[in-house]
Amino acid sequence: MTGPALRAAIVPVTPLQQNCTLLWGTNTMLGAFVDPGGDLPRLRAAAAQAGVTIEKILLTHGHIDHCGSAGIFAEELGVPIEGPHEEDRFWIDRLAEDGQKYGVLGRPFEPSRWLSDGDQVTVGDLTLDVRHCPGHTPGHVVFHHPQSNLALVGDVIFRGSVGRWDFPRGDQQQLIRSITTRLWPMGDETAFIPGHGPMSTFGHERATNPFVGDAALAAA
Repeated sequence: MTGPALRAAIVPVTPLQQNCTLLWGTNTMLGAFVDPGGDLPRLRAAAAQAGVTIEKILLTHGHIDHCGSAGIFAEELGVPIEGPHEEDRFWIDRLAEDGQKYGVLGRPFEPSRWLSDGDQVTVGDLTLDVRHCPGHTPGHVVFHHPQSNLALVGDVIFRGSVGRWDFPRGDQQQLIRSITTRLWPMGDETAFIPGHGPMSTFGHERATNPFVGDAALAAA
C-alpha cells in the first residue's frame, strides 16, 4: 500500500525572491502555502492552476520575506497559520517596520498555533514532522515529510551555503548544531526546498557545503 502522495510547487515571491512553496496531497487536493511572504495574487493563481484548496498556512520563521503577508492571506482565505516557534514572536511583531525597510508589505499577526520540536502538522492526509532549528532565527522550524524524502528548511541551509546568523538573536554555533543534529539524521537522500535558490539534498551538502559539509566540519 502506497502512502499519501505529496506534491510541491515553488513560487518565488517578494523582491527578495523567497521560495514560497505550495504543498498538497494528490489524494485530497488539500494544500498549504509554506512561507507566503507576499505577491498574493501570484500565489492565488498558482493554487487555482493546480486545483488545490488551501486549508492552512505554514511558517518556518518570522522574517519579512517569509511571512510579511501571511496574516493578510490567512484572513482572506479564512485559514489558520501554524508556526513558527514562539521564539520568533519578536520578528513577527516588527513586520510593519521591517516591511518599510525592505519594500515588502508587512503586517504583524498571531499564529493560530506556535510549533515546537517534535510537533506534527497535517496538510490534507499528509503528516509532516516539525523540527526546531534555531541559529538563523531563534524560532526557526523545518517541516519534514519522511515518506517523500522531502524537507522544507526555510533559511537554515541552502545549496552551497547556510543561513545568515548576523541578525538579532542569530547564532552560528547553534545554526551548525541544528543542521548536523536535526537535519542530517533525516538522511542523505532527503531533498530540501530552501528559502532561496535551488533545491539540493542533504547528502550533496554533506559532501560539498563549505560551511557544514563533513570535510569542512572535520577541519574546523
